[in-house]
Amino acid sequence: MRGGPEPGNRAQRGDAAPARVPQPRFRKAAPGSPAAQAAASGGSGVGGVPPPPPLSHQALTSLLGAWALGACSPAENAAVEDHLNDCASCADEALRLRDAVPLLEPQRSLDLDPALRGRVLEVCLDRRPARLPLPSWAAPFDAEAARLDALLHDMAAGEWRTEVPLRWFAEGAMAEHSTTVAGVLDHLLAVDGLLARALSLPDPLGESAPVDPTLRTQAQWHSAAPARAVAPQQARVEWREQTRALLRAAGRTGGGPGLTAVEVAYRIPELLDGGTLSLPDAFLDRAFACWVHGDDIARAIDYPYGPPGGPHLRMVVDLVARRLRGSLAERRRAGLALSPPRLAPVGQPGRTVHLEVEGSGGGDWYIPLDSPTSPVSAADPVARVALEDVAFCQLASGRISPDEAAAGTEGDERIVHDLLFATAALSRL
Repeated sequence: MRGGPEPGNRAQRGDAAPARVPQPRFRKAAPGSPAAQAAASGGSGVGGVPPPPPLSHQALTSLLGAWALGACSPAENAAVEDHLNDCASCADEALRLRDAVPLLEPQRSLDLDPALRGRVLEVCLDRRPARLPLPSWAAPFDAEAARLDALLHDMAAGEWRTEVPLRWFAEGAMAEHSTTVAGVLDHLLAVDGLLARALSLPDPLGESAPVDPTLRTQAQWHSAAPARAVAPQQARVEWREQTRALLRAAGRTGGGPGLTAVEVAYRIPELLDGGTLSLPDAFLDRAFACWVHGDDIARAIDYPYGPPGGPHLRMVVDLVARRLRGSLAERRRAGLALSPPRLAPVGQPGRTVHLEVEGSGGGDWYIPLDSPTSPVSAADPVARVALEDVAFCQLASGRISPDEAAAGTEGDERIVHDLLFATAALSRL
């Protein structure tokens, strides 16, 4: 029979109403149990409750997985760690489980998706169009400058003097120069100044500054050294102001197809038309440099930094692939090519190399081997070279050597050698 009033009967006024929530009951310990033994010996826990018995070896072993995942309660965690100090077999098993935890779910960067900024801007611009729309060919430079600026924002004051190695491929070997984070920004500022000059913007080095990128960089390093020794972060301010000015100037062009060539004196072999680049290619070149040097800084300070988003990476890969015909021709004129030349009939396709770039920025390109002006045919390439998109860009920027590039190849090994070394020859300081 249940205690309390029967259903339908209310307690009379003045009677004690039955408790609606049952009070906790204390069960009498079974004879011989650890709790009964503790009670018999006079031991008591908090509030008179007997303390829990120590966990057995089997129970502690069963908690090792939860301990490795960080899922134990504080009491269980303390019990397991005390046990590991005394049990070698459990300590070995705990180490194995802890090392296996990252395999369950690989660690991910806490940084936002690089494409997120573009998606947010796209939604915003759909609702309110920009007064000066940014041409599509300037979008990679805008995105890479924003990523680099975010990295610089996150840096501690002491990291600005971190040594940053800059690498490139020159005369058949890897070259290197070490600078600081501020020095990298001064290098970008100096070379971006060529584009600023072409867009009728002030040249940060002055109108009488040299046009050779290396000489400009050295001049900027020399002139800025006293100021950078006091306030290296000022390099970020100057670089960011110039970058914003370049993007505003790009918007004022309208982005139409009738853009004039930009007079830039880059020391690169593919400029066979007298040292000029179209405005879209010049902006892509600076986006490429911004990504590469942002990655240089990130590696130096151990900061997570990935490649550009797929569409922008594809534009950079296409720029590098289009430069290869000029680089191949320059190396052949200099006597650096291993494969023998072969003349093709006028107007007829010559030998072609199939460049296959894999990944989100990849595609297929057919590069003329014998003359940069000859037509190409995809029908019968004499060699094929396959590279990942990021590795292809690293090779073109001098961050890896031709021997370090993991490439799948078919055909004449001498032609493969020529293509890989022509890609590396595109790099510069």
